[in-house]
Amino acid sequence: MRTSTRTLLAAALVLGVAAGPALTPAFAAPRAVEAPRAGATPSVVATPSVVAAPTAAGSAARPASPDLSAVIAGLPRADATAALVRVGGSEGAWRGSAGVHDLVSGAPADPAARFRAGSVTKVFTAATVLQLASERRIDLDRTARSYLPELIPGRYATVTVRQLLNHTHGIPAPELAVGDTVEEWYAHRFDVHSPEDMVRSATAKPREFRPGTKQHYLNIGYTIAGLIVERVTGDSYEHQVERRILRPLGLRDTYLPGEAAELAGPYNHGYQTMRLDDGTTGLRDVSVWGVTDGWAAGDLVSTTADLERFTRALFAGRVVRGPLLEEMFTLPKVADLKSGDPAAYSAGLSMKRLGGREVWGKTGGRWGYNAAIASTRDGARTLVYSVNSTDAKGQDMNPTALNLMVAAYGLPD
Repeated sequence: MRTSTRTLLAAALVLGVAAGPALTPAFAAPRAVEAPRAGATPSVVATPSVVAAPTAAGSAARPASPDLSAVIAGLPRADATAALVRVGGSEGAWRGSAGVHDLVSGAPADPAARFRAGSVTKVFTAATVLQLASERRIDLDRTARSYLPELIPGRYATVTVRQLLNHTHGIPAPELAVGDTVEEWYAHRFDVHSPEDMVRSATAKPREFRPGTKQHYLNIGYTIAGLIVERVTGDSYEHQVERRILRPLGLRDTYLPGEAAELAGPYNHGYQTMRLDDGTTGLRDVSVWGVTDGWAAGDLVSTTADLERFTRALFAGRVVRGPLLEEMFTLPKVADLKSGDPAAYSAGLSMKRLGGREVWGKTGGRWGYNAAIASTRDGARTLVYSVNSTDAKGQDMNPTALNLMVAAYGLPD
């Protein structure tokens, strides 16, 4: 696939990648790998591990093309060091993993490993808010300022909770005083950002547009939504997600890390292409990295098995029930601020037409990790992946992730 074609496909396919700086350091074939226990460049052998399940009998299956196993074969390579994939639903199931656990040992990638799910967190946050709305503890048409009067200034007095969830609020991103390059972000990887300070920084700026008139995908709406959850419940956002979603669904390998920079439990290491200490360009292990800048918008840690279970339950109406579930499948009738295209984001999800049908889902990116959940509206085909991307927050969609989406659902209409 040519680079120009891949860029166009990425623009068409993206289902809401994590908001943040789009950093595109010049890529060169890695000359070195920074590793905690080894000084020499390791010798790495790709070790694909694939388990396939037959298509469910009696279903109108749409065969994935190109073959999913071919998409992840050959890892590690320049764009990714590992990939974990699960396809499910009534049309059949497929599971596969490829690549390495880390570039030092070259051991096979662990298919049950935890990873940073980035903006997939937003789906959990939106579901929590909608559950509270079903209990009449949150009103989607009520203003954010009415819940957080000391935090939301008058210039944003009309922003509603619904507008926070569907990115039509007009509040700009906060200034995190970190930097513009991946190297600067890496130097500040242990900085702790409080959600209140991020909201103050964002709302001190002029609004991007009149609330409800355009859409601009940013994290800040979900940061405010997380604070509203805490205000109305008198409890932490993390505990509310745990007791409302993680515990009832048995998502035992999913958690919200708070200020912890290290991943708990088994994980496949994430790497980022950047300038190394010796001045060369190569891969640096970025597995240990604080995520407080994401919080309710992007700090979730999970596994493909847990996210597949969550996706099935969500689309079946077992997480958010009744009319409020439709908030997650309703796009606002406004245009995107930057592209002018029709809005693509609902409350927590995004929609694209792929292979002749609607596919709803969410992607996410944290340094070293890209993740996604996706499904047809009827749950006939679900997709969950974790790709250990070497430029997870770059401007273009990761090639391996893009090809997985096309293999699972087909090309954009």
